Amino acid sequence: MPSKSLKIADGPVLIAGPTASGKSALALHIAQEFGGQIINADALQVYGCWQVLTARPDDEEMSKVPHRLYGHVPCHFDYSVGHWLREIQPILGEAMRPIIVGGTGLYFSALTEGLAEIPPIPPDIREEAEEIKKTNGFNVFLTDLNEKTIGRIDTLNPMRVQRAWEVWRSTGRQISDWQDETPPPLLSLGQTNRFVLDSPKEWLNERIARRFDSMLSQGAIEEARANLTNWDPSRLSSKAIGAPELISYLSGDLTLDEAREKATITTRQYAKRQRTWFRARMKAWEIIDATQL
Repeated sequence: MPSKSLKIADGPVLIAGPTASGKSALALHIAQEFGGQIINADALQVYGCWQVLTARPDDEEMSKVPHRLYGHVPCHFDYSVGHWLREIQPILGEAMRPIIVGGTGLYFSALTEGLAEIPPIPPDIREEAEEIKKTNGFNVFLTDLNEKTIGRIDTLNPMRVQRAWEVWRSTGRQISDWQDETPPPLLSLGQTNRFVLDSPKEWLNERIARRFDSMLSQGAIEEARANLTNWDPSRLSSKAIGAPELISYLSGDLTLDEAREKATITTRQYAKRQRTWFRARMKAWEIIDATQL
């Protein structure tokens, strides 16, 4: 770890980066070297039913320094960035330095830019969206979104596109209109130590492949089996990369090799979207070469 070259001033630490880039290890190093508590900013590591597949810190890591907002949400719950902001707000007021780490860019932007107070999506609208996506694919949602909304969302991310459509369908207003009424953020970006990890694509892809193999050896199949009975692909928790593939393996629809290959490809695609998002939205952040950690 770059203990000598890494400069940490007073105030919160934000660590973003694509999956498998070494964020959790860097956060642990900073907490031990400079003091602080680690706070999760990953939308899937909040769920209690997935530890191995979401690369959530294990018991040994969590025993070394305080960890918050990890694995505390039931799998059936539709946890949102709004829930996360409400949970992190009192933690930010505590004396111990917050070290906020994760790969969900929307969490960081909501934290430092504010979040529009959009009404909850009614279940019937969510069901309608799921049916449309199943029949026509998620790109069909774009036809109902205006240029301003399309310019603000990741149009390659099915969850973000569907979310924007659901907001329009349920409120009659584009998500960009709601965003224009955003309240002040909880943290000012200028008051933080902010780092985003980056690396060559080939280096990261190799780590992704090795990590999934490691997940298999650490019990990922058993973890998926424990979730098989109550599996519901429409749940947000079911978006954990590797979960649909291992469920398909356990259901007899894929071989283990096919599930492994499909999960690895999906992870690489996700990492690519993350890197694109971070580079576009985090230009004011300090870039750290992940290969040097």
